[in-house]
Amino acid sequence: MLLPVKAITIREGETAPPKRYNSGSMILAMENAGQLIEDEELRAQIKGSGIGTSATRAEILNKLVKIDYLALNKKTQIITPSLLGEMIYDVVNSSIKSLLNAELTASWEKGLTMVSGGEISEEEYMGKLEGFVARMTNGVKGLSNQYGLKQYFDEVSVYYKSKK
Repeated sequence: MLLPVKAITIREGETAPPKRYNSGSMILAMENAGQLIEDEELRAQIKGSGIGTSATRAEILNKLVKIDYLALNKKTQIITPSLLGEMIYDVVNSSIKSLLNAELTASWEKGLTMVSGGEISEEEYMGKLEGFVARMTNGVKGLSNQYGLKQYFDEVSVYYKSKK
């Protein structure tokens, strides 16, 4: 079936950037951190807990603001990364990218659940965790990416006010 076209118009506009997190929406995002995990078993593992506990999420945010990784606008409660926070993200992203993945947190949670359920021993879990940390640390030690990281700093630092 053919339909006649009566009119066509072109509208100009701009897409809006995503809304910034505020302290409330960030805590909710931390609670629901597992939604982006594709692996069903790992998603189910973190679904009940998210990042932190309901009692510690606000304190985690307060700590990140206090150590200047995040900036919190007291009036609007909008959270933005600080220059230091962006630099740390760039360092981790270019050296131990897996630390930025919610699936890693979920797999650690799964291991803790297996320990509490008696499926594996505490020693086995800690051995695996220590092995992971050692491998990642040795990997970072072998990198010579400081010049590339300087480029990231130079690119983002122009957007931040200097604290003098």
